[in-house]
Amino acid sequence: MIVVAVVGPTATGKSDLALDLAEALAASGTAVGTAPAEIVNADAFQLYRGMDVGTAKVPPAERRGIVHHQLDVLDPAQDASVARYQEAGRADLDTIAGRGARAVVVGGSGLYVRALLDAMDFPGTDPEVRERLEARAEAEGRRALHAELAGLDPQAAESIGPHNTRRIVRALEVIELTGQPYTANLPRQEYVRPAVQIGLDCPREVLDARVAGRVDRMWAAGLVDEVRALASPEQGGTGSGLGVTAARAVGYAEVLAWWRGELTEGEAREAITANTRRLARKQMGWFGRDPRVHWLDAASPHLLEDALAIVSDADAGTLPVAGTDPVRRSLGS
Repeated sequence: MIVVAVVGPTATGKSDLALDLAEALAASGTAVGTAPAEIVNADAFQLYRGMDVGTAKVPPAERRGIVHHQLDVLDPAQDASVARYQEAGRADLDTIAGRGARAVVVGGSGLYVRALLDAMDFPGTDPEVRERLEARAEAEGRRALHAELAGLDPQAAESIGPHNTRRIVRALEVIELTGQPYTANLPRQEYVRPAVQIGLDCPREVLDARVAGRVDRMWAAGLVDEVRALASPEQGGTGSGLGVTAARAVGYAEVLAWWRGELTEGEAREAITANTRRLARKQMGWFGRDPRVHWLDAASPHLLEDALAIVSDADAGTLPVAGTDPVRRSLGS
């Protein structure tokens, strides 16, 4: 059964549409028999337990009885891993399919969506190989290693450039460990199982207003108290601590900066709004480069009907190739 993915920028209503789709698809019998649809999260920060308000996680009481996967699976002190998510998320897709249910993936973390749906390998690491390459970079200079990379994988060398030592070392490490060019391990726009992506979008001024409203609601819902409950005393909170990844999340990073004296409370709140808008632009850039995404206006009064039509066409094998539409162009993406 085709996996349905709801993607796009933050604050466009992806979670609501995913819930509506899951209900409608199960009720219409597009899942095998009478099995329901189930939702798989593809938002990197919703993986964390306790990071609820700041990530706009749908509360359990509002999930309409629909099973959700890949929520609250990490402690905030842990660092998220795309490779680990891929393994766990694909296992969830297998389990859902085994129950005869429809999987509805939802999230704005582009790399996580692609790791779940696309052909993407994650070569392992070898501390000894990496240490040796780093020592060579220190002794011989990064340009020498970049020249070596250019001889082994010209495309990788061109995309990385001679100044990014970390990525040069990683590319050479992957080549040594796999025996293949580094670029051979990069993600391809090739689904590993049948899927259709539905993108939500809206004009920039509408999206900016939605972002401002979301930040206001988060602040009123207790974002500051949530960060305090999660952060360690050293970070200004009372909890066990936010790891490197969790502490970078928009909303959490700005509150932590306020507590460190780098921002005032008002500046922190303004920074959350500005950085959320910046995140939305970045997400749109990521998904906008994928020609397989079928875009819908998030503000359309017929949103669910339009999304169901896309799924129906995908199931029937009659879905046309996706393309740029006026909504996407209005965002400057």
